[in-house]
Amino acid sequence: MDRLIYTAMTGAKHILEQQANTSNNLANATTSGFRAQLNSFRAVPVISDGLPTRAFVVDSTIGTDFTPGVLQQTARDLDVAIQGKGWIALQLEDGSEAYTRHGSLNLSPNGVLQTQSGVNILGDGGPISIPPDVTVSIAKDGTVSAIATGIKPGASTILGRIKLVNPPEDSIVRGDDGLFRTRNGEPAEADAGVALVGGALEGSNVNVVDAMVSMISLARQFEMQMNLMKNAEANAGKATQLLALV
Repeated sequence: MDRLIYTAMTGAKHILEQQANTSNNLANATTSGFRAQLNSFRAVPVISDGLPTRAFVVDSTIGTDFTPGVLQQTARDLDVAIQGKGWIALQLEDGSEAYTRHGSLNLSPNGVLQTQSGVNILGDGGPISIPPDVTVSIAKDGTVSAIATGIKPGASTILGRIKLVNPPEDSIVRGDDGLFRTRNGEPAEADAGVALVGGALEGSNVNVVDAMVSMISLARQFEMQMNLMKNAEANAGKATQLLALV
């Protein structure tokens, strides 16, 4: 009885949390470079002075599905996709680094190369500034070049190189803002083996069908946990009636 109540109660709680993660995956099924979140359950005994009959269910998050998404051609100069493994380094407002695979880049009003959400792209020497009236091209190794428009074409000018990294997958963690960071907070080393594909974006790796099936399964599991708690309540009521007759 005791174990049933604790298991059903915590199971229902964490099923709701896993349902929220699955919903978040579905909501980002069309977000470029998105990585699906993975979850799993495990039982944890409650250590106390009483009898060892109580057990909690906790949501043991596996982490992230790092399977690459499908590349989609856009023919836009500021769209880049990472070919294979790797990450684009970003510079946050506090000066720390974060990493993303969302390669739809943009220019700020001041000409700084940024993500669509306004986070600066990190170059070898800091943020990369783009002068006005130029055509920008991004090479396979992340080198950003510009050619002036409106005059006779000439040699391109190198403006900087995007920092590309490839830390071990178990050494990075997703933040609440959807960006990834190293677990120890230290900047990852640049990796010359990471390659970009220009004029393309990487699609999300969320499988919509699998996510929908998971949501249905979780809804049924939640209903089962609630039924278990109802059964525990009914059993407790019957036990009270029997004890009252003694």
